[in-house]
Amino acid sequence: MAANSFLSQYKTANIAIKLIVINLAVFIVFNILPWIVQVDNNVFTRYFVLPTDLSRLIQQPWSILTYAFLHNGFLHILFNMLFLYVFSKFILNIFSEKRFLTIYLLGGIAGGLTFILMYFLLPAFKGNSVLLGASAAVNAIIVFIATYSPNTPIRVFTFNLKLWHIAAFVVLRDVLTLNSSSNAGGLISHLGGAAFGYVYAVQLAKGNDIGIWFERIMDTIANWFSKKPKTKKAKMRTVHRSAKKSTPKSTKTTKPPVSKSNQQQQIDAILDKISKSGYDSLSKAEKDFLFKAGKDN
Repeated sequence: MAANSFLSQYKTANIAIKLIVINLAVFIVFNILPWIVQVDNNVFTRYFVLPTDLSRLIQQPWSILTYAFLHNGFLHILFNMLFLYVFSKFILNIFSEKRFLTIYLLGGIAGGLTFILMYFLLPAFKGNSVLLGASAAVNAIIVFIATYSPNTPIRVFTFNLKLWHIAAFVVLRDVLTLNSSSNAGGLISHLGGAAFGYVYAVQLAKGNDIGIWFERIMDTIANWFSKKPKTKKAKMRTVHRSAKKSTPKSTKTTKPPVSKSNQQQQIDAILDKISKSGYDSLSKAEKDFLFKAGKDN
């Protein structure tokens, strides 16, 4: 019963909660399984972390994405999931779950590619290394919404801050500790994810959705798993009847549909208001309208 209850709650949860559950489940499995079979943790994780060694990378290309679901310790996953949970609310109030997932996954991929490129291009990064953790994906989420709606207020303990304050702190922290950190490769990947979030938000504000191709790929994959087996339709006998006098159909008055352009203009006006004064400045009617529009998209 408890398992069924958990599954039903998981199915109805938003995409951010599902990602947090997946990350926690992977963390638990990859920490318990080695203890059960009495082997080193690296025996399992080596196939899912992102390596800079080219031969290994060719053998496990999936690691450009799977690395973002592995974590190095409890504090590592704790802070990543905490940031993901807090900032997901701001994005999901405005955008669809599909767009949130696109930002998260592409942010992780961008961070991984930045990590690999730096090891190939910069002489400061020598030797073989591996990358793991969701920090690049989470940074993409933080910087995206802070760029798109910078003045939205957020309360941190007793301080009233704005989203761009948090994003600036996250990015500057990584930049300032880059030279002195033993995890320079990881910090480079964080900055790669942050850069992607910034570019995505800037382009989206201009009307260019640079993640639409990825959403189409996700739709295609989802359709593969959602296809139902074809069932044979029962043959129907055709019965011919004599024509009857047609009765006039009652005409119903329907509301004219709201044009897409009109709806988009209302959304743009609300988003401009959020950017200038924050989400809390919206009226209840505006919040309801934005929530419904996000679900429709």
